[in-house]
Amino acid sequence: MTQQRIDMISGLIGAAVLSVFIIGLAESISSGLAGFWGGLPFWVISVCSLALVWYDYWDTSLRRK
Repeated sequence: MTQQRIDMISGLIGAAVLSVFIIGLAESISSGLAGFWGGLPFWVISVCSLALVWYDYWDTSLRRK
């Protein structure tokens, strides 16, 4: 396997695991005591952070240079 293929696979696994964790955390905050409006700021931060994670994955592993 080439280094580029290994970077693609490990980056995808890492980004996916982080996404599942962050979305699960945001969902549990929103459905718990904080409620939807209390958890909304965390959702906004989570979506922005995940966008950065997926952009970095695309930039480092998938984009042709």
